[in-house]
Amino acid sequence: MGRFPEGFLVGAATAAHQVEGNNIHSDYWAMEHLKHTNFNEPSLDAVDHYNRYEEDIRLMAEAGLNTYRFSIEWARIEPEEGKFDETEIEHYRKVLQCCRDNGIEPVVTMMHFTSPVWIIQKGGWESESTVEAFAKYCSFVVSRLGDLMHYVVTINEANMGIQVAAIAERYKRQMMAKMKDKKKKKDSTENMEGTAQVGMNFNSMLKNMFWQGFENKKVFQTKKPKTFVSARTPEGDILVMRAHQAARDAMKKICPKLQVGLSLSLHDIQAVDGGKKVAEKEWEEEFIHYLPYISGDDFFGLQNYTRSLIGPDGICPVPKGAEITQMDYEFYPQALEHVIRRVHKEFENYGKKEMPIMITENGIATDDDTRRVAFIDGATKGVASCIEDGLPVIGYCHWSLMDNFEWQKGFSMKFGLISVNRTTMERTPKESLRFLGQL
Repeated sequence: MGRFPEGFLVGAATAAHQVEGNNIHSDYWAMEHLKHTNFNEPSLDAVDHYNRYEEDIRLMAEAGLNTYRFSIEWARIEPEEGKFDETEIEHYRKVLQCCRDNGIEPVVTMMHFTSPVWIIQKGGWESESTVEAFAKYCSFVVSRLGDLMHYVVTINEANMGIQVAAIAERYKRQMMAKMKDKKKKKDSTENMEGTAQVGMNFNSMLKNMFWQGFENKKVFQTKKPKTFVSARTPEGDILVMRAHQAARDAMKKICPKLQVGLSLSLHDIQAVDGGKKVAEKEWEEEFIHYLPYISGDDFFGLQNYTRSLIGPDGICPVPKGAEITQMDYEFYPQALEHVIRRVHKEFENYGKKEMPIMITENGIATDDDTRRVAFIDGATKGVASCIEDGLPVIGYCHWSLMDNFEWQKGFSMKFGLISVNRTTMERTPKESLRFLGQL
């Protein structure tokens, strides 16, 4: 039942912190272990992918997948500033070689949300020093592993901080309005957590803010650490783009053959009931203003999970009666095709009509794997339609290979093509893995 042309990249994705376990030098590990943490539970051993990567890659290959997008963990490679760990480099060499030995094309992400603690102590993702530090880290990795790499994503969902800032601002306005109108019901505040394509607990963040300040000061030397998923300033937004460009240029100087891009978190933004101007502004903030910074890339990583309905006052609630995923997203697989076509049109208007597009994440959190199969079926039909129309789509990586640690949500969100018994760490492939492998 092949759906894609020969040579098309079909695979699955993970992030190091979410699957490897014991990422003890990272900012996320530190935040998980605060007394007043926003995390439902700590990552600990995660799903032990660090030790079981061979089994996991083999399961992918046996199912028929030909691509694995995974991240190299900066906090493992450079746990202290300027001190690079050759043992960890050797570990990732083994992972890359395992992919090659199993006929799997690795797509390597250099930074998937987590940073070394020392980066955050120096100002994090609002500090000028991070641009150079990130480029140095990327250069080191490529100097050691570039011979086994081809596709590289510098930064995962580079726009996430701006999205979080917008959500935080909306939440703040709602809370202020609620305080003014004491007649409103307690539960009248709109659920914001389904509007971010990442697992976050916004209610906990508000509740823990005061005490966290003191705990953060001890760990990060500041009450308000600027992690990658903190609410970002406009200046920080551009700083991330400059870090991407610096890393891209540094890696390609060492290894000119590398195909380098970044990924953005994109919604299928649809205007409703007088929301056209607001929707256009939303799309400009989410994608268009990044074009000058990514037009020199070799490909673009597109990440989409659902749509956003936009009215004159901003994001609207999910329509009544719509199917909802565990992440409170609307089940809407057709969003992916819509976003691919819109992104391609923007590149075309910018004079980059041939910019290759790789879907680096697309998936669904659900305990019902039949719904995952239906989601993959609908989403990939849309991808195939784009290819038939001549759009330069080169790959589809499903999120995620395994049920794993969904950031602040912990292990409750089931995104995986493979289930994991976290007591025994036994892997059980789902029907969705087999289905995707046929495509």
